[in-house]
Amino acid sequence: MPTAQASHPPVRYLLFPLLAALIWSVNMIVTKMAASVIAPAAIGFYRWAMAGVLLTPFALPGVWAQRRLILPNLPKLAVLGGLGMALYQGLAYVAAASTTATNMGIITAMIPLMTIAVVAVVLRELPSLMAMLGGLLSLAGLALLIGEGDPARLLSVGANHGDVLMGVGALAYALYGVLLRRWALPVGPWQSLYVQVAFGVLFQLPAFLAAPASPLNGDNLPLVLYAAIFPSLFAPFLWMQGVKHLGPNRASIFLNVMPVATVAIAAVFLDEKPHVFHIVGGAMALAGVMLAQLRAGRPARQPKAA
Repeated sequence: MPTAQASHPPVRYLLFPLLAALIWSVNMIVTKMAASVIAPAAIGFYRWAMAGVLLTPFALPGVWAQRRLILPNLPKLAVLGGLGMALYQGLAYVAAASTTATNMGIITAMIPLMTIAVVAVVLRELPSLMAMLGGLLSLAGLALLIGEGDPARLLSVGANHGDVLMGVGALAYALYGVLLRRWALPVGPWQSLYVQVAFGVLFQLPAFLAAPASPLNGDNLPLVLYAAIFPSLFAPFLWMQGVKHLGPNRASIFLNVMPVATVAIAAVFLDEKPHVFHIVGGAMALAGVMLAQLRAGRPARQPKAA
């Protein structure tokens, strides 16, 4: 009986990681929409500042209660906050000005594969042969995508600036997940998230102060509120519930929904009509990621705040 339950979890448990993946997909569209109505440094700062304020009543008492565990780990939490909150999402907001939400979604889908590569470097855990084959397939798909159907174009023209920034951001996110796993900090998940958000706000403050004024208004406030509430707070809760009830292996498979959902939503709301190279390159990249996940025995460890 327990075996049957483990093999066939209740449908409601499947909704947790699925909804989290959909929220993160919509955030790609919000990120692209924000590029024309608010400065990248401003939305990055406002998003995490608002998320921190909203989280304070729920997380701060726990942070105080766990202060003796948190204080010795502040340097590690600072690194995590810098990678996951400031660097990854900050680069995504800058990248959105010169690339499409479709490309952003497909490049973000490479995070599980990048995680396997970072694990090999940081944790000295060599990937399996199938993981390496999956990586080659995904890289070929990305070359087709970024080269707009002609991979050789990358040699003469180079990659789009926004695509490069999105790739660097995705790599930072993969490193975040690996360090989160390696350090296994003895701090509650919400308390850890709260301290990381605080560091994310602190790291983005200089860029926010140095950038031209970009105040909140009727055009950008809904986008900032969505980013502050749904992908920053609701999605992490749903994701943690999914991992709790399904385990990290099963839950991570739902991340493969993100690029498909992003492409579909971008086509409807941003009029980004997918071309053949989007479909073929994206399918190759996604197939490589799935191949690496299924056979490497090490699916992506995603951060709790995307």
